[in-house]
Amino acid sequence: MRKKYVSALMMSVLLTIGMLTGCGNSTSGLTKVRLMEVAHSIFYAPMYVALEEGYFKEEGLDVELKNGNGADKVMTAMIAGEADIGFMGPEATIYVYNEGNTDYAVNFAQLTQRAGNFLVGRTDSGSFSWQDLKGKTVIGGRAGGMPQMVFEYILKMNGMDPEKDLTIIQNIDFGVTAEAFASGTGDYTVEFEPHATGIEKEGQGKVIASLGVDSGYVPYTCFSSLNSYINEHPDILQKFTKAIQKGLDYVNSHTSEEIAKIIQPQFEETDFDTLKKIVERYHNQDTWKKDTIFTEDAFELLQNILEEAGVIDKRADYNVLVTTQFSK
Repeated sequence: MRKKYVSALMMSVLLTIGMLTGCGNSTSGLTKVRLMEVAHSIFYAPMYVALEEGYFKEEGLDVELKNGNGADKVMTAMIAGEADIGFMGPEATIYVYNEGNTDYAVNFAQLTQRAGNFLVGRTDSGSFSWQDLKGKTVIGGRAGGMPQMVFEYILKMNGMDPEKDLTIIQNIDFGVTAEAFASGTGDYTVEFEPHATGIEKEGQGKVIASLGVDSGYVPYTCFSSLNSYINEHPDILQKFTKAIQKGLDYVNSHTSEEIAKIIQPQFEETDFDTLKKIVERYHNQDTWKKDTIFTEDAFELLQNILEEAGVIDKRADYNVLVTTQFSK
């Protein structure tokens, strides 16, 4: 059952034991904030702009960024006191809340408003339809994760049954799906950047559809903190949100080339032309929000997707798991 993903996430959380250390002051006189991201991706450009342009420091914050490599690990780190702020899909906060955690995570700022992955095929006929996936094999994502759920959401919108009309491979680790596809596995693969563009550069396939475009506006990634941290450090979260807003203002008022130049230090392994191409792809599909407000309509849409995917059987209260006090 798909709810096994939720149980696995909670097991990961409960098995990790950490000492609650809170926040502290760095040697520079700035307030240290431990931020953990779900993955390190060009998809999150506004956050990296805020880091590289010094927007956090302008607000008096010394942000230490770490890659959690998965929403379950980010949530685990927050509950164990090893991260002050988590950046991930907000579905993780619903899973933990529904499991009965008393000090649950609350979403306080939204960054992306579309899915950031793409459907990659062996060739591009120029006339793709989602119906073309009937009878095909697609490398997808793990059950209960936003990439997979949004993929299934699109399939259903196009009259497809994800369990009967095609075969979706879900047992390949996130970081090696592109490699598996390049080696011959599957007819299609669902990939984030830079892997989607990387497949194209190697001549192994073509990006033929954007899940972000075809799914519409979805609250894909948000910043969250434990309720206790929010109550104890509202000033820090206000400053943090202001810095993120500056990052959003920058990406929404500058060219893809300018954005790519700013975030290049975050992606030294990616050549500039590729980086610019990826930023432009995200820029053109209206990936990033204009503000950080996580609306109730977006939260309810998220829960619709979770219900259709079969990973929740009860809905959470928007006013419990979302606060807009810092965004507003």
